[in-house]
Amino acid sequence: MISVDKKLTLSQFYEIIFKGESLDIEPEVLRVVEESHTFLKEFAANRVIYGVNTGFGPMAQYRIQNEDTNQLQYNLIRSHAAGTGDVLSLLHVKAAMLTRLTNLSKGKSGVHASVIELLKELINRNIIPVIFAHGGVGASGDLVQLAHLALVLIGEGEVIYENERRPTMAVFEEEGLKPIEVVVREGLSLINGTSVMTGIGIVNYCYASKLLDWSIWLSCAMNEIVKAHDDHYSPSLNTVKLHVGQNRVAALMQEHLMDSQLIKKREDDLYSGNNQEDVFKDKVQEYYSLRCVPQILGPILETIEQAGKILEDELNSVSDNPIISVEDQNVYHGGNFHGDYISLEMDKLKLAITRLTMLSERQLNYLMNAKINGLLPPFVNMGKLGFNFGMQGAQFTATSTTAENQTLSTSMYVHSIPNNNDNQDIVSMGTNAAVIANRVIVNAFEVLAVQIIAVRQAIDILNYQNLVSSKTKAVYDEISEIIPAFSDDKPLYPAIQQVKEYLMN
Repeated sequence: MISVDKKLTLSQFYEIIFKGESLDIEPEVLRVVEESHTFLKEFAANRVIYGVNTGFGPMAQYRIQNEDTNQLQYNLIRSHAAGTGDVLSLLHVKAAMLTRLTNLSKGKSGVHASVIELLKELINRNIIPVIFAHGGVGASGDLVQLAHLALVLIGEGEVIYENERRPTMAVFEEEGLKPIEVVVREGLSLINGTSVMTGIGIVNYCYASKLLDWSIWLSCAMNEIVKAHDDHYSPSLNTVKLHVGQNRVAALMQEHLMDSQLIKKREDDLYSGNNQEDVFKDKVQEYYSLRCVPQILGPILETIEQAGKILEDELNSVSDNPIISVEDQNVYHGGNFHGDYISLEMDKLKLAITRLTMLSERQLNYLMNAKINGLLPPFVNMGKLGFNFGMQGAQFTATSTTAENQTLSTSMYVHSIPNNNDNQDIVSMGTNAAVIANRVIVNAFEVLAVQIIAVRQAIDILNYQNLVSSKTKAVYDEISEIIPAFSDDKPLYPAIQQVKEYLMN
């Protein structure tokens, strides 16, 4: 069980969201939340506080009478539950819920403790609100998406429970749960923040990290297949460039290929003085997609890690407005709901993953094109050339999916559109950025799935099963259980999907 205390790390987040680890709330957290709630009730009694006794957004100029302040919070939630498009995945919504809980647990929002308690119960019991992909502009936070979360917390809307979409109250009654208490500003506190974009962003970060690992694995296996020289990932070559990412990728390649019987040393091959050919049969230098892997994947590694840092900071921040400060005995109005940090990181992340996808597509093309590799039959075809087709069709899929990623990499961060009577005159589009980055990441897994099947085929064609490194062999064996070597034509889509799931999970 993981307790929410002062800080939730990305590794703890991963355990809860991906591994189903249960969640608990430290008593000190509940004390701080309750103290903030009590202070706000007293402080707002004779003061004008945005979203407590005023309207919202451009309607903030209108005072709300005391007898209407409670209904105001319900009106806000219901009116903003206006999302459209695909329903967000259970993983994404659960991540958003955990992010919102973490934000509110800081005691800077003035919410009733029942909000924290109910969010915890929903997460632990896998009762997941129905939230739609379209709606957030990412500036007053994820208003529309979070309104659908808040709708469930007040006992309305819909949830997905045990793989069934059902009315919220029906599930609450079965599980013995009660809606939250709306007292001061629970509605605004729940919908005002970056929790959806941040939650999806952390899921993206976790998957992007896996993609990088697989891309390094594939690049190592590719170098084995072509019997590459080892100097392009050597410390002597890479340390003269000072980039941390490049040197780490090179070190990972060196570790992976340490026990390979296929990698050549240039000293033994081209520097020995024994090679007297006028035209060299083997390549003196490999193609860039094989030789420049540390330089290509290095900046991708650094981009992923930077995204992780920003996401962890946002996860443990307060993305609300106004901010309740018990310490100062004051309430501060500002813009902590603005999603620019996440929007920019998601744009950078999808650029990096698109680049990773492009590397995979080029390496796949190398395997497919016999004129380039000079080692393998066209399309790693183990059948009769002309009669059988190998992975020709699968390459089309990888190429078109890579092209889609290139198109999706257009920035959302610079696509601000003023709205809300120009109150929100510059917005982050962070939720869109996170959702689109997720699509790029899923696409990348599909391309890598095609490539890894082709690599498995190539190893069999060349009879390298017992010559590749132990790290290559371990994965080769697992992929072979999903799709053994094939020469006859058959539909490949089931295997591609299975391999994709293997790579993701």
